[in-house]
Amino acid sequence: MCERLAGAPVASAINESGKADVAALAARGVTPKLAIARFGEREDDVAYERAAVKRCETVGVLTQCVSLPGSTEGMLEVIDALNADPSVHGILLFRPLPKSIDETAVCERVSVEKDVDGITSRSLTGVFTGRGEGFAPCTAQACVEVLDHYGIQTEGRRAVIVGRSLVVGKPAAMLLLARNATVTLCHKSTADLRAECRGAEILIVAAGQMGLIGESCLTPEQYVIDVGIHVAADGSMRGDVAVDYAAAPVRGITPVPGGVGTVTTSLLVRNTVTAAMRALQ
Repeated sequence: MCERLAGAPVASAINESGKADVAALAARGVTPKLAIARFGEREDDVAYERAAVKRCETVGVLTQCVSLPGSTEGMLEVIDALNADPSVHGILLFRPLPKSIDETAVCERVSVEKDVDGITSRSLTGVFTGRGEGFAPCTAQACVEVLDHYGIQTEGRRAVIVGRSLVVGKPAAMLLLARNATVTLCHKSTADLRAECRGAEILIVAAGQMGLIGESCLTPEQYVIDVGIHVAADGSMRGDVAVDYAAAPVRGITPVPGGVGTVTTSLLVRNTVTAAMRALQ
């Protein structure tokens, strides 16, 4: 029977740990705060902001929602102000930014100490070298947290990742390599993607294409982490893996919705708490 690798228990464990750390910080007169910087009113950004604020409230972390102006210079000024504010411990910057904005410049302006979603090159350098400051991108880290929570061993396992973005694919590969998995990084143009996927014991799919991976790519001994989330024509939520999540032909799989996304938000909050603890040191 396929094991449902739900995100809620993973997130709950992370949240409980965060509450203990928040209490310890409160005893020292510090309340962690996450600044959420958003441009415009994109529906998915607004929804994620709402979820992040709610999760922060659950753990005891303050939030500051900031509307970004429509120019690169204006955005840089906002980021500079947040960097300089000692009451702000984490900064979440929604992307993509408008094409008229120098997104790289804005992202790189975020202080690495407050870069709780791993968007700066300094944070990513830490992920790729294993010795740096900052945090890994939350979604990539969420994949590892799910594996850990359900006791899925990574050492010596063959892991295949479909997707090569700096948000999930590449950093997830580095995180698994650090845990002694043997990693193959694939993408939508990989020759015989089906065969590559079938050779995996752990399969992480983050290609950004609904239903890219079908049942012919899966085997009964696999654990599958489906990072994709899309709105289908009928209004339902679908992942990058086209299966019935209740009866997938694998050992275990994260559902969509209710999988990785839930964990990602909790990690964002945990990283903010960790940043506040580091600031005290």
